[in-house]
Amino acid sequence: MKESMNKSKTVLITGASTGIGAACALHLDRLGFVVFAGVRKERDGEVLKERGTERLIPIVLDVTEPSSIMKAHALVEEFVGDSGLYGMINNAGIVVAGPLEAVPIADLRRQLEVNVIGQVAVIQAFLPLIRRAKGRIINMGSIAGRGAMPLMGPYAASKFALEAITDALRLEVQQWGIQVSIIEPGAIATPIWEKSRKRAAELEANMTPELRELYREVATGVRNVVGRAAERAISPLVVARAVENALTSARPKTRYLVGTDAKLRALMVKLLPDRLSDKVLTWALHLPR
Repeated sequence: MKESMNKSKTVLITGASTGIGAACALHLDRLGFVVFAGVRKERDGEVLKERGTERLIPIVLDVTEPSSIMKAHALVEEFVGDSGLYGMINNAGIVVAGPLEAVPIADLRRQLEVNVIGQVAVIQAFLPLIRRAKGRIINMGSIAGRGAMPLMGPYAASKFALEAITDALRLEVQQWGIQVSIIEPGAIATPIWEKSRKRAAELEANMTPELRELYREVATGVRNVVGRAAERAISPLVVARAVENALTSARPKTRYLVGTDAKLRALMVKLLPDRLSDKVLTWALHLPR
């Protein structure tokens, strides 16, 4: 690591192997930030490094493994020293989808372990470094954290939880000049669509024939809507620009809605009573009644 690097502009991103995390890492690298890009596999880091500059530094970081977090922390602390860590983007996440009646409890635990517990574990480890720099924490939420869809209960639950964590944290750390924001994207063109489809198909295959038949119409409706949303998904670079804003604005927003679909869904959640919202979703998804 060259001494010419500006340590006051150092950030950490989790889940940077692909998709939104990779887009954020590369975008911030181009803007001149020193970027510690957390990946789960060394090969993913090598591929990402080939696309960046010397300021992009891949590190192995599994948010569910305390030893991995500790090693990553030691590397970052050694680099930033007294300057501290200016930004932390908590992006790591997975999607577990399926009827709540049928989701294996182990899968539900994994969903919350990665998307919620893992985020807090990383925040706890790196917050002292953020405090030194009076830096910023950015959590990667989702519009699913404002309104849940059928078959997306586990994922939505994790993002609802991240909203609460963000709100609590923002008030807890304001005394040190630390800013906390959450990004709430809608449909973004990333590999998570294909991964979630495969996981949902595996879950459906393992369901009993009775459960498959009970939820057949719901699954069909949701699958069709998700397919159309994937076709309209926007570039992850749009999310990266929202992250840039949260890192560089003198007064960053507490929440960044990204994408027209996210903004419309947020408006729907805000304005419509639950029963009316349910009717709209039932109509749009062709759900049985």
